[in-house]
Amino acid sequence: MATTNLTVRVDENTKKEFDFFCENVGINATSAVNMFIKTVIRTRTLPFVITDTTNEEQSNKIIMTKMKNAIQSMRAQSEENGNIGMSLDDVNAEIAEYRRERRRKNA
Repeated sequence: MATTNLTVRVDENTKKEFDFFCENVGINATSAVNMFIKTVIRTRTLPFVITDTTNEEQSNKIIMTKMKNAIQSMRAQSEENGNIGMSLDDVNAEIAEYRRERRRKNA
């Protein structure tokens, strides 16, 4: 198979650290980069997570809004089902009863 060159620019210290790592695991930089490229091609994804942290505050607001909406939806559904004002003990008792019924039916 024909080969071609791929030129990548990195900071000198980064390259030294990468070469050191590769040497410690028994490969060279070329092999490591080839492994990376083949993994991307095989899995059709990058083998690590990339996260945009530049707007973390906005992301947190979106998450909080979704959580608030979910809680409001659950509260409304609970009211529709007549379960408003239930304590945690009441909820746990209902769950335990449901599980007993399910075990009885499956036995």
